Amino acid sequence: MTWNQEPSYTHGSISKTAVLLVNLGTPDAPTPSALRRYLRQFLSDPRVVEIPRAAWLPILYGIILPLRSSKSAAKYASIWTKEGSPLKVYTERQASLLRGYLGERGHDVQVAYAMRYGSPSMSEVLDRLKADGCDRVLVLPAYPQYSGTTTASIFDAVFSHYSRVRNVPELRLIKHYHDHDSYIQALSKSVFAHWDLNGRPDRLVMSFHGVPKRTLLLGDPYHCECHKTARLLAAQLQLTPDQYLVTFQSRFGKAEWLQPYTAPTLVKLAKEGVKRVDVICPGFTSDCLETLEEIGMEVRRDFLTAGGKEFHYIPCLNDAPTWISALSEIVEQHLIGWPTMLTPQAREERQRDAESSRQQATRMGAEK
Repeated sequence: MTWNQEPSYTHGSISKTAVLLVNLGTPDAPTPSALRRYLRQFLSDPRVVEIPRAAWLPILYGIILPLRSSKSAAKYASIWTKEGSPLKVYTERQASLLRGYLGERGHDVQVAYAMRYGSPSMSEVLDRLKADGCDRVLVLPAYPQYSGTTTASIFDAVFSHYSRVRNVPELRLIKHYHDHDSYIQALSKSVFAHWDLNGRPDRLVMSFHGVPKRTLLLGDPYHCECHKTARLLAAQLQLTPDQYLVTFQSRFGKAEWLQPYTAPTLVKLAKEGVKRVDVICPGFTSDCLETLEEIGMEVRRDFLTAGGKEFHYIPCLNDAPTWISALSEIVEQHLIGWPTMLTPQAREERQRDAESSRQQATRMGAEK
C-alpha cells in the first residue's frame, strides 16, 4: 500500500465542509496530442467501455487513438472559446456561483470543481481540500441522471483515491437529481425563455447522451431516469405526447445503443414534413462538444439537408441563475446535519461576494 502524503493531524483544529462538483472532463487543448491524452484516460475506464481489457486495449491503442484524435481535435476546435473549453468554463463558473449562493443561504462551505478525466483531476482537488482542512466532503456529479458509465465512475474514483488516504474525511455522494423539482423548473424556464423570443416549434426533441442497450438490460436505471425527466419537463411545458420526443445521441461502436437515435430521428421528422424542431439536451448541465458541435452543427445540418426549414438548439443550463439556485437547493438537502451555518456577519460578506460573482458572470455573458 502506498499512502498519499497528507497534513499532520492537529487536535482541536476546526474541520470544514466542502462540496465537490465533478464533470466528465475535457482535453486541455483542441490538438491531437491533447485529445490522445484525454481519450486514453476516458476510454480506458472499464465503466465506460465494458469490453474485456485484453480485447479492447489493442483496439484503443492501435486504432481508436491514432485515428480518432485528429478528427476529435478538429471538432473541439470548432467550439473552443478564447476562455477555453466551454464545459470547463461553465463548470468553473457553476462552482464559483454555487459557493456564493450557498453563502447567501447561510452555509459556510468550500466549493471546488474537478473533472473525472483530464484536469483538474479528482485526486488533485481532493488532496487540496484535505490540505485546506475539509473533513467533510459532499460529492456532486454534474449528471442529473444516474448511470454506471458516469456517476458510478466518479464514485469509483473517490473510493480509489481515499483507499490511499490514512485519515479519510466524512463522505456523502449525490446519486441523482433527475426528478428534483428545482432542476425541472430550471429546464422549463430555459425552454419558455427561448420560446418567448423565438416562438414554438412543431416538435421539441429532448436528446440525452446514449449508452449501450445492454446496460439497460443489466439493470442500469439511466434509461428510465431520462424518460422520467422528459415526462416531468413535458408536464411543466404543458406538452402533449405528440409534441415532444425523447432520443439518444453520441453512439460509439457497432453495438446497439438506447433508441431512438437522435440524428436519424431528426432526418425522419424532416422527411415527414416537420418544418421546425427545437432540441434541448437535459442530461448535460454544461454545453460541450456533444451539444454545441454534435447537436448544434451536425444534427442541425442533417435536419436541414433532409428538408427541415428551421432548427433551434436550446442551450444547456450552464451558469443561469435558475440553475445555480437549483443546485443550491439540491446541495442544501444533502448538507442537513453537518455544521455549515455562517455567522450573520460572514453571511453578509458571502452575499456581497455572490452579487459580485453574478455581476461578473453577466459581464462575461455580454462580452461573448
